[in-house]
Amino acid sequence: MIIEITKKTTKEQITKFLNKIKIGKSLDAKKYCGALKWEVDGLAYQKQLRNEWD
Repeated sequence: MIIEITKKTTKEQITKFLNKIKIGKSLDAKKYCGALKWEVDGLAYQKQLRNEWD
C-alpha cells in the first residue's frame, strides 16, 4: 500500500490512513536463537575467511 502525503494532507487524514493499515504476523527471532549447532568457533571462522584474501 502506498500513501502519498503532501503538504496539504492534514493530521486527521494521516491518522485515518495509518489506522487502515493492517499489521501482519511478526517474526519471533528468539525462537531461532541457538537453533544452529556449529562445531566451529565464530571468531576463528571469521579469521580463517579473512586470511583467504591474502
